[in-house]
Formats: sequence, C-alpha cells, structure tokens
Amino acid sequence: MTWFLPLLVAALVLWWLAGRLRNKAGLPAGQVVYSDTGAWGRVERPLFSQNLQLTGKPDYLVREGGAVIPVEVKSGRAPAYGVYTAHVYQLAAYCALVEETYGHRPRYGLIKYADKLLRVDYTPELENELFELLAAMRADAEAVDVHRSHTLAARCGACGFRAACGQALA
Repeated sequence: MTWFLPLLVAALVLWWLAGRLRNKAGLPAGQVVYSDTGAWGRVERPLFSQNLQLTGKPDYLVREGGAVIPVEVKSGRAPAYGVYTAHVYQLAAYCALVEETYGHRPRYGLIKYADKLLRVDYTPELENELFELLAAMRADAEAVDVHRSHTLAARCGACGFRAACGQALA
C-alpha cells in the first residue's frame, strides 16, 4: 500500500500537466479526435469533401458531446479588430469538411492565436459566403487571362503558380 500514494500523486501531476497543455493549445474540453500537428501522435489523413471537391487538414478536431469542433492554431497574434478574414474562411471550410465527414454540422469553430482564442460561429450566411468564394476561386483558376493582384516579391516567390506565371515579380 506504500506504493499507492506516490502513484496517486504522479497521476494527479500528469493530469494537471495535460490540462495545462490543452489550455495552452487552446483546445476546448472534450476528446481530441484528429490532430495535424504531430504533437498528439501520428498525423491524420486530410478531410475530403466529394460534394465541394475540397480537402483540408485542421490542426485539431475536438469531440464535445455529439459535436466535432474544428480548431485552427495560428502562431501570430490576433489582429486588433478581431480575426483575419482569410482565417474565418479557412475555419468555415473545415466546418464544411467536418459536416460531410462526421455527418453533424458544427455550430462553431475556434481560432487560437498566440494571444487569444476566438470563436467563429458557422452560420448559414458564412457557409453561403464560403460557397461563393469557392466558386469564384474555381472560376479564376479556369480563366485564361489571370492577373496578379499583389506587389510583394516575397509573396510572389512563395506562390505555387510561380513557374506557370508570366507576371512573376522576381
């Protein structure tokens, strides 16, 4: 019985450390069912939507009751005005992927910036905006005469279409 107390203390310390790591990662209470960070074990396969022809790898999916909540982790600080629009659409895409993959529509998703955790409601309006954005992106991808819309050489240098672009900056 002398082994019981040290074992209990060790279990409590590990439980406390796990809670701190979960809070630091910005994860809500619930079971982590998917992780793309490698921090929780093997990296999962991407989610895929046949209907949307969309693939994505959220940083985490957390099962909270019957719901699966996508969590996107960003290394930078949150903007002063709330959340970057591109991050909202990225999270909305993960919500759509979760709905098709798990059969339940998430009510919201989470974006964890270095300095704060923000909840983004997955409303029908946001879903419609996402669908419109995807349609516009597909139309642009099929267009013959595409023009770049930036002036940043670093952004141009990192572009996946650089090799095929006749308007490369550098």
